[in-house]
Amino acid sequence: MSGIVLYGLDISPPVRSCQLTLRALELDYEFKEVDLLAGDHKKEEFLQKNPQHTIPLLDDNGTLIWDSHAIVCYLVDKYANSDELYPKDLVKRAQVNQRLYFDASALFMALRNVCAPYFYENVTEISKEKANNIRDGYGHLETFLGENSFVNGETLTVADFCCAATVSSLPAFVELDAEKYPKITAWLERLQELPFYEEANGAGARKYVDLLKDKLTLL
Repeated sequence: MSGIVLYGLDISPPVRSCQLTLRALELDYEFKEVDLLAGDHKKEEFLQKNPQHTIPLLDDNGTLIWDSHAIVCYLVDKYANSDELYPKDLVKRAQVNQRLYFDASALFMALRNVCAPYFYENVTEISKEKANNIRDGYGHLETFLGENSFVNGETLTVADFCCAATVSSLPAFVELDAEKYPKITAWLERLQELPFYEEANGAGARKYVDLLKDKLTLL
């Protein structure tokens, strides 16, 4: 084994973005499940590694990193044979960073603001405001894609992995209408052609959607 350990759950979008990156880089790693609902992330052993008690957590031979966006960038910088997935050119990197921050601040927060209240407080209603935040995320991503194959142009990057892991999960709450969002739909279909996509993200995303789609009600 490489000594790389990824802590998380396969239904978690941020965890899946790291799995996509690890698989794209053809890195061997050990996956250790952390059951949030059972409180595994609050146990002392985990808190010593990540005091923020979030998943994913990467342990790379003793180097501890959390937050999926930080993890995927680190993995490419350290292990990739080229910089295509996370360019070293400052302008290109800034553009990829913008999409990563868009996922972190808009797409994923729209998802978390619905799923966290459900999982931890059994809130089963999705307010109009929260649903509209998801639709806004869809709309911006549709615009970003434009005529491009990927979110930053014609080259696959870690931004695609992070955004795709989130977007493939959002239909649990708000439908991704193929007619309204044809570019997102085509982009996801393009990513599904990657040989590692199904194992790293597809199966977990379906599991997430199936778990939640009938449990919540749009107001």
